[in-house]
Amino acid sequence: MKISGFTMVRNATKYYFPIKESIQSILPIVDEFVVALGDCSPDDSTRKEIESINSDKVKIIDRVWSEKDFIDGQVFANETTFAMNQCSGDWCFYLQADEVIHEKDHQVIVKTCADNLNNKDVDGLLFDYHHFFGDYDHYLPFHGWYKNEIRIVRNKTEIYSYKDAQSFRKKDNQKLNIVPVNAHVYHYGWVRPPHLMQSKKKEQDSIHHGKEKINAAFKLKPNEFNYGALGNLPTYKGSHPKVMAEFREKMDWKNKLNYTKKGILGRPKMKHEKFKYRFVTFLENAFNGGKDFFGYSNWNKTPVSKRNS
Repeated sequence: MKISGFTMVRNATKYYFPIKESIQSILPIVDEFVVALGDCSPDDSTRKEIESINSDKVKIIDRVWSEKDFIDGQVFANETTFAMNQCSGDWCFYLQADEVIHEKDHQVIVKTCADNLNNKDVDGLLFDYHHFFGDYDHYLPFHGWYKNEIRIVRNKTEIYSYKDAQSFRKKDNQKLNIVPVNAHVYHYGWVRPPHLMQSKKKEQDSIHHGKEKINAAFKLKPNEFNYGALGNLPTYKGSHPKVMAEFREKMDWKNKLNYTKKGILGRPKMKHEKFKYRFVTFLENAFNGGKDFFGYSNWNKTPVSKRNS
């Protein structure tokens, strides 16, 4: 069995993505790692950061992002599909540049891939998520923040990256048949200095909605993103992936965070800050074991009888 890792990325160091740590987090369990590297800004050093891993497994392919695809995040999906199509493994393990895997989950991931290698009913593996917010001590187990996503897919030409690279589908827009794997993706996309969080949001919003519109909108916004009252968020009690240790030590913006339960946002509320989402979360935790009553589900769970043991 062969497993390929893959990602697409541009301007990772400019916007504080842990791209090196992301790749390193699964390098021990993949046979190759394909990086579709976009045309980065002159002040970015993503290539240098990736090359510093110094592994023959890592394969960098230079890409130029097409601005005609800078609407609805289509360029993210196109580049993800391109990277996946360069993989040679039986399974293709996708990580976005702000996603990291804990070393404690390596064994179960490999075993789940092996157990389902010959089960052609299984198109992919579904992971749980930890979404960190503001710092590395607070996270978002709230309704409205996706709790699961497909991150390993079978190497089939009919599978492609879906929408803005959030997930995957196969020909005729069909949902993939998945089995869950007892492992988490550690998502650090909302943990960066407030000024870089705002810059990253501007860049990403531009790719979804067009530069002209977003440039005008951000002229009215502050230069730093307000993470809100972190005292209202649960504290994460578990460990972080070891590869993140040095990256986490760089955190130098705690003095800009609000650790109380009150404060002026100066921006629209996010889902976890709205009463209805917090109330639904309370009900799900109290009466449904923390599982969503309803919500995002871009997959079909493979019946137990069809799974390999």
